[in-house]
Amino acid sequence: MSGTFGGRRGRQGRLSQWLRGRRPKEAADDGGREALLLATVGAGLPLAPAAHPAPGYGCSCDRVGCPTPARHPVSFAWQTQSTTDRAQIERWARHQPEANFVTATGMVHDVLDVPLQAGREALERLLAEGVEVGPVAESDDGRMLFFTLTRGTPEDEDEWWPCELDCHPETMAEHPGLRWHCRGSYVLVPPARLPGDDQGVRWVRGPEHPLPEPLTLLEALTDACARHAGDGSPHMDPAWPLRH
Repeated sequence: MSGTFGGRRGRQGRLSQWLRGRRPKEAADDGGREALLLATVGAGLPLAPAAHPAPGYGCSCDRVGCPTPARHPVSFAWQTQSTTDRAQIERWARHQPEANFVTATGMVHDVLDVPLQAGREALERLLAEGVEVGPVAESDDGRMLFFTLTRGTPEDEDEWWPCELDCHPETMAEHPGLRWHCRGSYVLVPPARLPGDDQGVRWVRGPEHPLPEPLTLLEALTDACARHAGDGSPHMDPAWPLRH
């Protein structure tokens, strides 16, 4: 997107303020939430409504022991429901003022999901080296999300398998490093609220930044994850969408 993102300098200034990291709760309070969601779909990232924090079980789905409270879609049809239609996003945002939103990966974009400290280290390195880094989000559950172009669907389907970690969060302990969200997965998009006081997901670099090729970020991210793990070898999710 160009430097005149949003079409008017005043709106650009307001969006820039949000994109510099104001809290999701604040965004929901004064209209910034809807503006950020529209900016996200304006960048081509499809969205669908998600659960939100709630008293009791911690998730609006009311499922006893919900394994991913406030982090999952509200509909099993989230992949087909995901859209970039502005009018639909406005309806959802206004009729579901507490809802979080997810973006379906593997359609337009993928997400490289790393531990927060490793992500901050890699981001600093990438920017210092002049690498084009796209949108980046930070989550208070200790993760950093790097949004990239999708790898697409290989001609050989055996070369691809979807990420299931969102469906099976118990695998987090087994794979603490880099996770590659591709086809069949999703991530929360800012502004999102998580269970706990003032916990959420926010943009570090907003959706106005063009999506980069994932391989341009991969070395810095895997190196940082290896140092974060402390054992000298990159940790990669079993959903890694390439074979070497």
